[in-house]
Amino acid sequence: MPSTPRKSEVLASSLVSSVNHALGKLLDIWHQIGIKEEMQLERMQAVKLHIENLLNEMITEECQLKERIESSIERRKKELMSLRNELSLDPYLVEEGISILQMEKDLRLALDATLKEKNERLEELKQLQQQDEKLCAELFTTPYYIPTGSIPSRLQLEELKEHVRMRSDEKKRRLEVFLKLRNEIRQYNEEIGHTPDSTLEKEALSDDEEPFCLTNKNIEALQTLVNKLQLKKGSVISTREALKEKVRLLWNRLRWPVEKQEQCKMSIKGSITQEVTMWEEELLRLEELKKENLKGVIGKVRQELDLYWEKCLYSTEQKSAFHPYYDDNFTEDLLNQHDEEVMKMKLLYEKNKALYDSIAKWEATWKQFMELEKKSTNPNRLVNRGGTLLKEERERSKIHKLLTKLGEDLKRSIESWEKEQGCNFLIKGQRFLDYMANQWEQHKLKKEQERLTKKEDSAVLKTPMKRHAGSTTQTPLKTRKLHGITNLTVLRAASCISLTSTGTAAVARTPILVCKTQSKSTPPESRQPARLQEGKENQQTSKSINQFSYLDFTEYMVLVTISQMVLLHPQLQSWTKVQVRKIQGKDQKRTLTG
Repeated sequence: MPSTPRKSEVLASSLVSSVNHALGKLLDIWHQIGIKEEMQLERMQAVKLHIENLLNEMITEECQLKERIESSIERRKKELMSLRNELSLDPYLVEEGISILQMEKDLRLALDATLKEKNERLEELKQLQQQDEKLCAELFTTPYYIPTGSIPSRLQLEELKEHVRMRSDEKKRRLEVFLKLRNEIRQYNEEIGHTPDSTLEKEALSDDEEPFCLTNKNIEALQTLVNKLQLKKGSVISTREALKEKVRLLWNRLRWPVEKQEQCKMSIKGSITQEVTMWEEELLRLEELKKENLKGVIGKVRQELDLYWEKCLYSTEQKSAFHPYYDDNFTEDLLNQHDEEVMKMKLLYEKNKALYDSIAKWEATWKQFMELEKKSTNPNRLVNRGGTLLKEERERSKIHKLLTKLGEDLKRSIESWEKEQGCNFLIKGQRFLDYMANQWEQHKLKKEQERLTKKEDSAVLKTPMKRHAGSTTQTPLKTRKLHGITNLTVLRAASCISLTSTGTAAVARTPILVCKTQSKSTPPESRQPARLQEGKENQQTSKSINQFSYLDFTEYMVLVTISQMVLLHPQLQSWTKVQVRKIQGKDQKRTLTG
């Protein structure tokens, strides 16, 4: 299939046909005119030359156009390559298979786009640099560096943007800190009556439109200033409180009326510094009054000193060591000595308050323990109504454990204190650990002495009397006492014996039978009739006595033991009540038969 001719080829054929047709017309015209053939050839040659010149001119012009386009392409390629290199862009790739005219157009458009991007970057760089320089000037920091005359890359612009953003945030943060510090400085100045004296402080507190240089150095200087003002405020407040305390002491010592005290407090107003000045004036005024009333003031100080001596558990010897206490020559120097001693005792008490409180607690617990120990020696407690014995024993055990624990804690604390201070912790003139050990030792000795005394008393009461040579009665002294004895008496006596033997309470053993012995001072003549009379009485009561057998006594002892168990096991109460009723029935029968 033949290919379709191009339009340019068709146009060229048409042009050739037109030239041939024009030449043919020229020949016809020349023939009609009658121009000779030689002249026609000359004219034809002129036409040919003219057409050739025209075409050559046209070809030359088109060649020049091609050369210009090619030159433009090369130039634009170089410019585009250089510009993209400056912009840190990848080289431009020319599309293959296109005409030079299209190539020139593409390069021209690409160059224009690159130039536009360059201008945009330069404009953005200019704005960012202006912001950065302004922020850095305020914050006294180094601007982001980009070489002068260079075109920033996209990465550099992003870094510059981040740098500006960070500087802006830093400025906000420093501004907030600055405003906070400035408000604190103004508040402290107002409270303590401070006047700005440094250039930095004046600039910070100035209300001028010129912004304060928010450098790290200036911020740190302001923070240091705030710390100084804070310390100054604390110092001034401490001074004010110390003055108030001194004034209060003088008010108390001078017995100043409460109404005047309140009136003085209400009149003292203003900044802290002004208040300090007013309290100083009040103190000076009271000092003058104090000099006029030294005796009464020293008496008040001595009362306060006595209070601290009592709190610190000072002994008489320790108190006597302060000789000015007994000096009656009331002078300013004597008052100063008393004030120094009060301050010394106050510091000692406050420094060791925890130890003194623990000692006071131990002393109170020891007092409770000794009261319970004393109560345990009272025979009346053996009545044991409502489980009193068990309650007392539990309370005594609880107090004993608490006392032991408090003693151990105190021992550790005091040993640690003595190790730190390098001296003994004295209470009532002696080392407290020795004092505590002596208390326990004295208690043990007292208990042992009581036990030995009770043992001797019990041995004396149980010693049998010598019988008369002609007597036939069996243990007359005991049988006489058994006459008329009730089971309840035996039960109580046995209960005392049981409680003593189990160690529930250290009570003196009460004998079951108490015999009244004859006095050794009785004359021998008076002993014989008495013994004969006792023999008669024993013979009359022997019948009733024999009815109280050893088996009955053993039964009573068993019931006594069970009654002690009832304290711990209430379930046995009902059974015990039944047994008691049986014994009471036996008592009634014996009474009737007697």
